[in-house]
Amino acid sequence: MTDTDNFHARYFAALQSYLTARDEDSLAVGHELGRRALQERISMLDIIEHHVQLILELSKDARVDTLIALEFLLQALAPLDVATRGFLDGTKRYAEQRARAEGLADRDKFRTALVNALQDGFFVADHEGTVVELNDALAEIIGYPADGVPYPWPHPWLVDTKAASQQQTLVRKHGSAEYETPIRHRDGHLVWVTVSINVVRGTGVDQDFYVGTVRDITAERAFAARESAVLRLATAVAVAKSVAEVLSITLDECRAAVDVQRVIAVMWPPDQHFQGEPTIQVAGEGSESTWRELDPWLRRTLQDARHQLPLTAKTVERPDSPGKAQGLVAMLSGAGDVALWLELRVPRWVSAEDRLLITVLVGHLSLAMQHVRQFESARETSMTLQRALLPPVEPPPGFTVRYEPAVPPLEIGGDWYDVLSVDDHRIGIVVGDCVGRGLPAAAIMGQLRSSARALLLTGAQPAVLLEQLDSAASLIPNAYCTTVFLATLDTESGILQYSNAGHMPAVLAGVGSGSGSGVGTAVLTGATSVPLAVRRDEPRPQAFQILPSGSTLMLFTDGLVERKHESIDDGIARAANALVDTMKLPLNAVADAVLRELAPTAGYDDDVAMVIYRHQQAPLRIESDASPDKLATIRHRLARWLLAAGVPDALAADIVLAVNEACTNSVEHAYRGHNVGTMLIEVEAVDGEVHARVADSGSWKEPAVDPRSGGRGLILIRTISDSVELDKSPPGTTLDIRFQLPAAAEPVTH
Repeated sequence: MTDTDNFHARYFAALQSYLTARDEDSLAVGHELGRRALQERISMLDIIEHHVQLILELSKDARVDTLIALEFLLQALAPLDVATRGFLDGTKRYAEQRARAEGLADRDKFRTALVNALQDGFFVADHEGTVVELNDALAEIIGYPADGVPYPWPHPWLVDTKAASQQQTLVRKHGSAEYETPIRHRDGHLVWVTVSINVVRGTGVDQDFYVGTVRDITAERAFAARESAVLRLATAVAVAKSVAEVLSITLDECRAAVDVQRVIAVMWPPDQHFQGEPTIQVAGEGSESTWRELDPWLRRTLQDARHQLPLTAKTVERPDSPGKAQGLVAMLSGAGDVALWLELRVPRWVSAEDRLLITVLVGHLSLAMQHVRQFESARETSMTLQRALLPPVEPPPGFTVRYEPAVPPLEIGGDWYDVLSVDDHRIGIVVGDCVGRGLPAAAIMGQLRSSARALLLTGAQPAVLLEQLDSAASLIPNAYCTTVFLATLDTESGILQYSNAGHMPAVLAGVGSGSGSGVGTAVLTGATSVPLAVRRDEPRPQAFQILPSGSTLMLFTDGLVERKHESIDDGIARAANALVDTMKLPLNAVADAVLRELAPTAGYDDDVAMVIYRHQQAPLRIESDASPDKLATIRHRLARWLLAAGVPDALAADIVLAVNEACTNSVEHAYRGHNVGTMLIEVEAVDGEVHARVADSGSWKEPAVDPRSGGRGLILIRTISDSVELDKSPPGTTLDIRFQLPAAAEPVTH
């Protein structure tokens, strides 16, 4: 019996058992028979055909439930069905994989052709940024061949590596980025591109990689740059105030658009068309400041340029670097007196777009240069006038002065100052500000300054001087509302008398702080009244301020402290703090330090006039005739000096009394029987005491043993002083008197 016959016999027995029992166990036998049929390679058709024959034979003897029999058949066929479907699926997958494998051979060729057909540049980079593939379009944009890959990071065509790294970080963070950037072509010229990058996070690789496209937008940028540069340079014609500023603007525009590293303007004297040494101005890299310091090759290039057509840009190559332009040269006017040299950062081929941009700019630069040269000429004229109107540069000892002109437009206005010696130890000070600006204000200022100077020489009190200046201002057209701070200073005593006609208050630094530490300030706000030529009902007021030794006084005009959208009090406080910061500086550095500290970002938009005085308490020295009518003057000068030195009132009164007695002795006794002689009074404060010395060249007269109406002066002096030394040796008599000072007292402000 064959295996097939044996299988069919077992199948018949199992079918009969299931038809009788109809349970799960007998049905499971059918599934086992199906698995055995699969192993013995018995076909499904053979099983089905044999099953039908069995059902027909069984139905002859008894009624057979064909549906129950069908369940058994299906159970037997189930393993065969699963195997058949698996085989079919495997066959299908095999066919698909085979078809895919057959296409792999042509895939790379097709992809390469497709990528190279793109008009935009295309690249692939690994996770470190190394370019591992690029197409022909990108190779043309950057000048580096496709077969030169890999190009590691940073790529050789990058201009700004830092910005490129930032963009790379954004790509990693967000998965994509698009931006514009300049790159450097292999031949050196600048190319502007738009870059679009995406991260590819595929399966089967350990690291991400990047794909991107690059589009050349140099022509678009060049057009936009021309429009933008022309607009900005046209604006520069209206606002530039110097050749240096025009060159700086030119460099800024050309640096971004054409990659220029410096600009040189060469100006020949207009009346010497082909002769004379020109002057030069340089913006950008390089230290040359004279014609002779320029490279000889460049000097020849600029000389030759005087023969070319004006307003045209010509590329220039160095003899040792043929084929690459070193820069461009142009004449800015038809007179042949101004040449412009634009030096490229890297020698390269100059594109048509670059030439067009430079040509457009040169036309506007020519207008700008003519404008600023005319402006500089007018400014020089105005500054000459301003210097002529202001007082001599050298002020009296202890003073420093400054005039800081405003930025626009001719740097001249109506602010002024004057410092004038009235006598041996009195100084007249005036700071004023006329309404308006420009030459009209300067003309008014000149007349008022001359009037104020003439009035100061009279030696009158500040309030009286301001009233007299009121009368002068009323006769000068447009002098109405001029503000003036007028003062007289006794440099010996440190007493400042002042009157203010609507002007900024003076600031004093070096006043005692009250706590014994730090440097205090005072703002001289007293004696304030209306500006000049303004109607008033009361006389001009007057005040005084004692300047402590070592203190610094500053008078100024409103341009120093007045700012838009800010209280004037804030500006004055800032000026006081700036003055305090200069207390340890030399006097000649104080004004510049204050101007620097308070200068607005854009420069002063109003003129600034300043007078600064540093008071040092000098020893008092009075040389006088030994006559009674001089004693009152000596007492007054000594009292003022002691007040400025901070000597307490009670002690100062004793010192004045003692010195007066010593002087009286010289007047009454030293020259008795002789012509009136002289006496010398010297007083100084040092080492915690006041030392007074009175000397004459007369003879000593011994006092009476029992004085009645006189002769008690020396006794009085010995009583109120701490020590007295008398020297009667020829050629005269000297009396040294010493007074011990108490702890330092605070200066008094009035």
